[in-house]
Amino acid sequence: MGRGAYWIQRMCRFERATRSECRGERHHGLKPGGEGKAEKLKSRSRLKLWMIRTMTTVLLWTCVLQLTALGGTWGPRVLKGWPSCFTPSFSPLSLKRVTPVVEKIALPPKRIYRNNGYVMVSCNGGLNQMRGAICDMVAIARYLNVTLIVPELDKSSFWADPSEFQDIFDVDHFIASLRDEVRILKELPPRLKRRAELGTVYSMPPVSWSDISYYQNQILPLIKKHKIVHFNRTDARLANNGLPLEIQKLRCRVNYAALRFTSEIEELGRRVIRILHQNGPFLVLHLRYEMDMLAFSGCTHGCTIEEAEELTRMRYAYPWWKEKVINSELKRKDGLCPLTPEETALILRALDIDRNIQVYIAAGEIYGGKRRMAALSDAYPNVVRKEILLGPSDLGYFQNHSSQMAALDYMVSLESDIFIPTYDGNMAKVVEGHRRFLGFKKTITLDRKLLVELIDQYSNGTLGWDDFSSSVKATHANRMGRPTRRVVIPDRPKEEDYFYANPQECLKQPDKPWTSLVRHDGGANLSRTPLA
Repeated sequence: MGRGAYWIQRMCRFERATRSECRGERHHGLKPGGEGKAEKLKSRSRLKLWMIRTMTTVLLWTCVLQLTALGGTWGPRVLKGWPSCFTPSFSPLSLKRVTPVVEKIALPPKRIYRNNGYVMVSCNGGLNQMRGAICDMVAIARYLNVTLIVPELDKSSFWADPSEFQDIFDVDHFIASLRDEVRILKELPPRLKRRAELGTVYSMPPVSWSDISYYQNQILPLIKKHKIVHFNRTDARLANNGLPLEIQKLRCRVNYAALRFTSEIEELGRRVIRILHQNGPFLVLHLRYEMDMLAFSGCTHGCTIEEAEELTRMRYAYPWWKEKVINSELKRKDGLCPLTPEETALILRALDIDRNIQVYIAAGEIYGGKRRMAALSDAYPNVVRKEILLGPSDLGYFQNHSSQMAALDYMVSLESDIFIPTYDGNMAKVVEGHRRFLGFKKTITLDRKLLVELIDQYSNGTLGWDDFSSSVKATHANRMGRPTRRVVIPDRPKEEDYFYANPQECLKQPDKPWTSLVRHDGGANLSRTPLA
């Protein structure tokens, strides 16, 4: 600052001296007839004056810019709100300027490949059905060397959840973490986007349970021809077995690493888990006894006549639920119905589950409300839900977003000491597989066909409590989430084990021998025998 002032002072002196010389020449040094020379001197002095003023202005602005850059030391507060040079470095004002250092996560290098086209995806079903579908679509896009557009989530199903992909999953993490495998975009490039908006995109449902050769031989030519192909259904469109190992491992990578929930969901989920851990061990019960489940399955055991009629009307109201005429009791005896809350209470007691353990209900609203939950609440007084553990303000935004609520239950289910689903739906299967991936955490998969038979015998008095309890425990001794091989049934993929329930290709080798599922009676009754 001192050096700048010095040069400004020197220039001002020079300017005054120049003006004096000009005035002296006008009065003393001119001879008659020298008007031309006088004009030249006068013009030269004006040029010097202009140059001096220009240099002075430039120098002043240079000083101002330097002061602005120094900011925290000399800059005036009006420029950027910084403190003056007299503000101590430890003052509150200076502390506000401290920016936390965010650790940068190294991204994998982008995979470079010739793009064969674009695949758009509209997922269908609930959160966990869509979760598996997203993993499949990434694997298919990678194998076909195409660009995947961030999947669209189902908004037209029974739940009518308006959530977008980015409302549930961390979309930036999803894209960046898979960049070494496949190119994923949030939307189509502008030119192709206009085509999609005009409805001129080729749309189709892939064939269910297809192997990768189907996509290579039939889907890829369509993508190359149309440039964009839209998959309008995605549930179970990739086979469980018979796929290359790298495809199976990529499905796992997407499921367990790339599909991360948003920070809002993660934070709230961790809070629920923290509250539960503070109060001791907890069991998550995926009590699949909501109205939609009962209407879809036609299972009305324990319901009143009015409730059964209501569920039947609901089933007929939804055209995409294909099965309309259902024999509830026959279906129950085949093990195809979810256990009722009353049946579930009996099974937990028979398994000697501690009465004082926290039982977290991972489900929507239980059909029949308190009346149907009474037996379970009497047997296990520490029954809790997220609505009990969190305040209304915490769940306010999530209330009308069933998939986001399901995401919270998913997080809690992964961290529980025991996980027990009462029906083998998509959440039960995907959580079971994820818990295997996390180290074969205790997951009790109930043999509903055998349990219904035992419950009926106990209820009608032909089986005492001790024998009932012993039979239940013996049946489930090897159904606790231990390492097993997937059951493969050629040409009947719907009946074999779901890949995401037991992704054996991605699991750590166990210390104990693997076991294999052996089916009896061609149905739901399963036993496990050690592999040689």
